[in-house]
Amino acid sequence: MGVTKRDLVNRVAERAAMTQAQTQDVVQLTLDAICEAIVSEERLELRNFGVFEVRDRAPRKARDPRTGETMDVPARRVVTFRASPALLEQLAQEA
Repeated sequence: MGVTKRDLVNRVAERAAMTQAQTQDVVQLTLDAICEAIVSEERLELRNFGVFEVRDRAPRKARDPRTGETMDVPARRVVTFRASPALLEQLAQEA
């Protein structure tokens, strides 16, 4: 399993010398602001981290693997993430 929001709160609280309750509020406010920015602006760029973007997916045909039945998948909007070169460099160093 990956890192949970609780894990993130614990890490930030330790580094910032804040209580977990204070850090929980800050983390939640940050996540809320990120969500609002993505929904209203459809693009959020965080330097040295990456870019979140809203993209439209076209409708398509799909097949149910159990029955083989073809069905229509409607068009939808999705959020994509593209990592920054700085983040990609950190990942490459860890490998």
